[in-house]
Amino acid sequence: MVDYDTLNFMTPYKYTESDLENAVLEWLEEMGYAIAFGPDLAPDGESPERASYKDVILENRLRGAVAKINPSIPQEAQEDAIKKVISTAYSSPDLLSANSAFHKMLVLGVDVEYRREDGSIAGDKVALIDAQNLDKNDWLAINQYTVTREGQYSATAKAFEGTRRPDVIVFVNGLPLAVFELKNPAELNAKAMSGDLDEPTAFHQIQTYKSEIPSLFAYNELCIVSDHVKNALVGTLSSDAERFVGWKSVDGKDRTKTNDLATLIRGIFAKDRFLDIVRNFIVFENEKDSRNNVTKIIKKLAAYHQYYAVNKAVKSTIEAASPTGDKRAGVIWHTQGSGKSLTMVFFAGKIVEELDNPTLVLLTDRNDLDGQLYDTFLKCGELIRQIPKQAGDRNELKKLLSVASGGVVFPTIQKFMPEEKGDKHPLLSDRRNIVVIVDEAHRSQYDFIDGFARHMHDALPSASFIGFTGTPIELSDKNTRAVFGEYIDVYDIRRAVQDKVTVDIYYEPRLAKIELLKAMTPAIDVEFEELTEGEEVEKKEKLKSKWARLEAMIGSEKRIALIAKDVVEHFEARRGAMDGKGMFVAMSRRIAVELYDEIIKLRPQWHSDGIKGGFIKVVMTGAASDPAHYQQHIHAKGERDVLADRMKDPKDE
Repeated sequence: MVDYDTLNFMTPYKYTESDLENAVLEWLEEMGYAIAFGPDLAPDGESPERASYKDVILENRLRGAVAKINPSIPQEAQEDAIKKVISTAYSSPDLLSANSAFHKMLVLGVDVEYRREDGSIAGDKVALIDAQNLDKNDWLAINQYTVTREGQYSATAKAFEGTRRPDVIVFVNGLPLAVFELKNPAELNAKAMSGDLDEPTAFHQIQTYKSEIPSLFAYNELCIVSDHVKNALVGTLSSDAERFVGWKSVDGKDRTKTNDLATLIRGIFAKDRFLDIVRNFIVFENEKDSRNNVTKIIKKLAAYHQYYAVNKAVKSTIEAASPTGDKRAGVIWHTQGSGKSLTMVFFAGKIVEELDNPTLVLLTDRNDLDGQLYDTFLKCGELIRQIPKQAGDRNELKKLLSVASGGVVFPTIQKFMPEEKGDKHPLLSDRRNIVVIVDEAHRSQYDFIDGFARHMHDALPSASFIGFTGTPIELSDKNTRAVFGEYIDVYDIRRAVQDKVTVDIYYEPRLAKIELLKAMTPAIDVEFEELTEGEEVEKKEKLKSKWARLEAMIGSEKRIALIAKDVVEHFEARRGAMDGKGMFVAMSRRIAVELYDEIIKLRPQWHSDGIKGGFIKVVMTGAASDPAHYQQHIHAKGERDVLADRMKDPKDE
């Protein structure tokens, strides 16, 4: 056996694509996969398992596994399920739609009906995989698996011309669930990934396969690209080049510095982990392109840090919710931009399964955050196996919690505050199978000392608590730990930058001095943001009296003009050196509007009345009662979605 970790990478001629292929096969074989050579299983091979090169499923293996996994279901119903699986590849002209339909079958089973002995009709599901009894599954890795290209029919030969041959395919129960595409590191321009569309990369090869042999990819769960044992990336059918990422840990503890191929294979393709990832860590989202008014399916895979964090959180929550648990599951700190909301979705989906369908309460401290998180969960409804619901008021919240089990409920923190400060919150439910998931668990507006902890205990005395945060908990913050417990998992900005999950953050101080009179300093209410961040807009405006003087100084006409001039000059200079976009965060809506006006004075061509035009826009909340010059900046949700799409689109002005 070749020691692939010690190959001399400085002499490429000793290290070829076939070496990579052999490395993949040997590592998979070490983990219990059978290994086969594609031509041997071909219709004209030594041990044929396919009737045609068009066949992408190994039907006999699927049939044998289905029978072993579903012994109580009649053979006729099993055959019906197999036919449904085979026809899925041709169920939709859209590849991701077909793939989504298959994924649902793989995770939940195939719906079938059959007649019982008494003549009645039974509805049932045929399982395609067995996650509890791994040995009941058929595990196989094949290299050089030839598939006929679609749409290349030759009238002369009366057959389809041309074939494609992915390097390695992983089959489970005869289903081609993962594809490896490898490039020869000895070839100077052959890479796993590149931003240059003309370069022959493994990623671009996958895109070609998707268009030319889509039937194979209708069953695909993971795509792996590699050009080196130290450079391997994983993604899904819909992943663009930036969404292919490394898998840097086998156990969630030790982490490699490079995107090792061996670590990826051992981390993902261990049998139990592979089925866990496929069943619990893939989501399909219908994402609307508001600008072009179209909806497309996006298939998302958990990154390695999300996968291991969620499994640790599930274990911790099960312990906390047990009869002997202290109801404190802990805190996950994953830095901003590393997919915290999706991590919460994956956690919710898995804890629903592991805790036998508990009620989940997703708690945020602001209405805008509640809406954002709710939308994320709504898009991923299939993973959590139910439709989340928002609680409009306390009575509706109590109604949503008055069930024996199940439900994903979204209230804001205000729903857990009594009518008068100091009052006791009424009991909402004393069930123990309730898990409260708190977003940004460290925030001061949760009012740990006089509010949140006590009110939540009064309302849900037997619930367990888990917190998620994008920023670290201060060492002096004993209240957060008292409610949630210690850290479950930490993924900080340093690791996120190393993994290229987020970009480096650089700070350049550009100070516009505030002229503070000493006599005015005591009048500034430094607690305003803490007191009002969780309040509705209308109530927040009423509380401005104590804060108004500071706001007036921060947003003075002279200072806004100075900032506008500085940011315009700085941003234009930066754009001359690199592409990118910018964002301003203002202290108040007034300051935001006046800063916009001042910038437009300097660059009138940046303004547009249309939502799809304009170089600069203001995003803020508002109402019809706001001043007239605010109204052009107050947008409905659909318009805000358009602005969000524009902001994310690098080609937008």
